Amino acid sequence: MRFLLVLGIILPAAVLAQGWGNVSAPKEEVFTWADWWFEPLFSGFWMAWTRATVSFFIFIFGFIAILAIIELFRPGGGERLGIIRLTTTRGDRLFIGLLGSAYIFLAWIGLVGTLLWVPLGITIAWLFFCFWKI
Repeated sequence: MRFLLVLGIILPAAVLAQGWGNVSAPKEEVFTWADWWFEPLFSGFWMAWTRATVSFFIFIFGFIAILAIIELFRPGGGERLGIIRLTTTRGDRLFIGLLGSAYIFLAWIGLVGTLLWVPLGITIAWLFFCFWKI
């Protein structure tokens, strides 16, 4: 019985000491650029379409369209032997570049945090490197 009495006194004090009593308090709304970039475009849709996801898909499909147009004028895929000693085409280099970009972003998020402008620059440099040397 004494245990329940002590628990009834200590538990609410511990909860309030951690700030859980302010969970339902209204928060000041500050609208930032990130809120606009990641707010949902469609409600109730099966995928969370935001401006970021739309931009990602436009980039990928745009890159594939550019490669298709290049293929019209220079057929054959532009095969060459790169520094990894593997014969690659333009599509292979795009795949290697995008796969490496995903790993760069995942490693950055895991090791540093969510400020993503630096890995974006690293990724762009990686894509140029892939099309130039690989």
